[in-house]
Amino acid sequence: MPIGKLDHFSIRTLDVEASRRFYTNIMGFTEGFRPPFNFPGLWMYNGPQYPETNGVVHIIGVDLKNPEGLKEYLGDRDLSTLNGTGTVDHMAFVATNLPDMRARLAKHDVAFRERTIPSLGIHQVFFEDPSQVTIELNYPAAEAAQAA
Repeated sequence: MPIGKLDHFSIRTLDVEASRRFYTNIMGFTEGFRPPFNFPGLWMYNGPQYPETNGVVHIIGVDLKNPEGLKEYLGDRDLSTLNGTGTVDHMAFVATNLPDMRARLAKHDVAFRERTIPSLGIHQVFFEDPSQVTIELNYPAAEAAQAA
């Protein structure tokens, strides 16, 4: 069986609510169906939910008072490793409406950096989520030129 498209990213966090706000308010995702696992978390969807989709970002909550469900399902992790992207550098999404994203980031005081790569015809915007996971959004370069 050939490997298909990437299914989702999972992020472990001590602050599920901060991640919920970020992925809804900044990224525009919606919270959707998540199986009744024995640990806190949520699944974020980018667009409609279908039975064959599992969301694009899985937020995995770490319950310090009851960590056994998560340990049993995914294994234990040192809490000091729950910052940043570790060996994964970033997650990237194709996007449109650059002015809207700039406004959202500014409204929520999220620092970001941008660059255009003319040879690829894209304009990139980079920022971090509450767990310091780096996100890259790729816009058509023409959109950046129009918004300037």
